Amino acid sequence: ALEEPYADMPEKKGMLIYSPEELKEMVLKIHKAGFQAAIHAIGDRAINATLDAIEYAIKHEPRDHRHRIEHASVVNPKIIERMRKLNVVAVCQPHFIFTDFWAKDRLGPERTRWTYALKSLRENVVVVGSSDCPVEPIDPLRGIWAAVTRPFLPKNEKLTVEEAIEIYTKGGAYASFEENEKGSIEEGKLADLVVLSEDPTKIDPDKIKDIKVDMVLVDGKIVYERKT
Repeated sequence: ALEEPYADMPEKKGMLIYSPEELKEMVLKIHKAGFQAAIHAIGDRAINATLDAIEYAIKHEPRDHRHRIEHASVVNPKIIERMRKLNVVAVCQPHFIFTDFWAKDRLGPERTRWTYALKSLRENVVVVGSSDCPVEPIDPLRGIWAAVTRPFLPKNEKLTVEEAIEIYTKGGAYASFEENEKGSIEEGKLADLVVLSEDPTKIDPDKIKDIKVDMVLVDGKIVYERKT
């Protein structure tokens, strides 16, 4: 749902599945039960309604909630500032940057500037890299490639390779309250590791999507080895 109409359909703004009041009551119930809310919100209107609901819940019962907005696709500086103040986690799908090549036609140049604004989001809130599988490929390397190259969208919001890797590792661990157990290679944390065929920080960024996974370890045990 959008605050303003689609650029190519001036009579349409999208839709909210739940009314703002319904959403407030649902999030409050989730919040009071001690759970995390993970709310699918793409357009700026949907994101604002979600932030209203989270703010409502926090006022009733402040705590380290780490409620999540799944997608957080069309933002702007005011939305990002609200997310920062409310400590909301943005669970984004960088591969959409590639598949949503039509965004400029549908949203117009100004909103496209703030579509999948990973850099601005990451500078203010915790961002998690996600796939949206089975809608998109599950491969995180394709997501990292999209975040770094930003095909079809303005380049000012692209991440460095290191930043893109971080949202797929540290970001996810923080979102699930597991930052002391996983998300980085440190003594005392789980040895959840991958060995790649090439170093993504040292090759042409456009080739990151073609990197192969040679080995996967889960808690120090090899669970996958690529046959060569």
